[in-house]
Amino acid sequence: MSNMLGFKLYLIIVELIILLNCIPTSALELINDKFVYENFQDEERDVFLHNRFSKGFAWGVATSAYQIEGGWNEDGKGPSIWDTFVHENDNIYGGHTGDVACDSYNKVSEDISMLKELGVGFYRFSISWSRLLPDGTLRHPANDKGLQYYHKLIDALIEANIEPVVTLFHFDMPQALQDIGGFDNKQTIQHFQFFADFCFREYGEKVKYWITFNEPYTYVMFGHHYGMLPPKIRKPLQYSYDIAHNIILAHARIWKRYHSKYGKDQQGFVGMAFTTMWAEPMRKGVDSDIIASNLYMYNTIGWFGHPVYHGDYPEEMKEYISKHTNITLPKFLPEEREQLLTRSCDFFGVNHYMSVTAKEREAEIPNVLFDPITVHTQYDDSWEVREGFYTIVPWGIRRALQWVDHHYNRPLVFVTENGLPSIGDDSLFDDEDRVKYLTSYIDETLKAQIIDGVDVRGYFVWSLMDNFEWTHGYNMKFGLYHVNFTNPNRARVPRKSAKVYAQIIQDNGFPSKLREDL
Repeated sequence: MSNMLGFKLYLIIVELIILLNCIPTSALELINDKFVYENFQDEERDVFLHNRFSKGFAWGVATSAYQIEGGWNEDGKGPSIWDTFVHENDNIYGGHTGDVACDSYNKVSEDISMLKELGVGFYRFSISWSRLLPDGTLRHPANDKGLQYYHKLIDALIEANIEPVVTLFHFDMPQALQDIGGFDNKQTIQHFQFFADFCFREYGEKVKYWITFNEPYTYVMFGHHYGMLPPKIRKPLQYSYDIAHNIILAHARIWKRYHSKYGKDQQGFVGMAFTTMWAEPMRKGVDSDIIASNLYMYNTIGWFGHPVYHGDYPEEMKEYISKHTNITLPKFLPEEREQLLTRSCDFFGVNHYMSVTAKEREAEIPNVLFDPITVHTQYDDSWEVREGFYTIVPWGIRRALQWVDHHYNRPLVFVTENGLPSIGDDSLFDDEDRVKYLTSYIDETLKAQIIDGVDVRGYFVWSLMDNFEWTHGYNMKFGLYHVNFTNPNRARVPRKSAKVYAQIIQDNGFPSKLREDL
């Protein structure tokens, strides 16, 4: 009997050794710590949760067309506003362009191999509007080679048992349509609806998840008010609110079109990916700061979220704009509110990269965010901030998820983007900071699901690989995979974070392995 006990104990020890060697060291260290970050050790808020996500949780990664595809003028593709923007002087760090980017237009098999290596079940990418319709319209035949590229990608994903999640607009307006006013022109809105219908018809039998717009807040404000991104327009805020109104109605009409024409047969979902920041009241328990925090959330998330869930802009936002600005907020018609907008979003996509603290606005104090009309925002001194924008505040994503859950009547939620940048050639492969970041943010998402009851169905890392990171060019890197942009082959190599994320996917969270196996 003692010999048998000794043998069983030996087998347990051997199994543990094998198990420990299978988990990346950094992940093993983190899941056995009570806290991940030294500056966040609140016993009620920050204790690491060991548990699994619900069965069928959607693990994925995200990219966008302009940032990875390259082939900017290959095979009949028309120019987008990003093609124009990057070829102008001084718009992009180092004069970089997305002309080649990761060359994903010619590297479908390499991209699929990375996805399979990670073990993801979902891949979010966008379709380049001007690759399919060079001038953005259906006045001319669609570009067949562009059509076949996306068929090839989607078919390869399905063959690998990976669900495609397709974004229809990820900032890359066809230049021909911007030349007539972009989304300020009702014709462009109509052309976008035709483009969406075309994609549903062409790919809808194979694609079940659609995102109409990626971060419309970012596109509207940074492209049409601050002029920092294309189409590089600097106009008063009234212009941004008018364009946002058109975008919201376009989304709702596309949602309705899908469900009236294709939904019964294709059985898919149409949502939106929202800029989802968190604003923490600057002073705990101070009513004016709590009001300021909520006002900030209403004027960013609620600007686009409330219309597609409740049929109109937030009352708090309308009241503030009416009393404190000279802006005339556009109004939705009664039939638009009742028959078109309300509940016109099958899922809420959370793009989360930052948190701020908020208090009542003081005119003389500048904000850390570009928000000229609502509240005063700043970063807490204890927070780490990357590139003046990307904060490391893990509990911020949980608070944001709670806010969405509460204000939109427990919607189906996906974290459609979340990630941490590094700059230059730092941490090329041993990206321990990204490992800590992803581990902690995923765990906070787990808390939102398990403890708070948020119906969060999936999590997508930004990004699968290093890519053209907008005005930062190739100097800012988010990738689980390193890409060598000086190599014509654009070689992809996994970082430590890729291996850790693959382990988290395999475990479906953070089970207490040692305790379970014993």
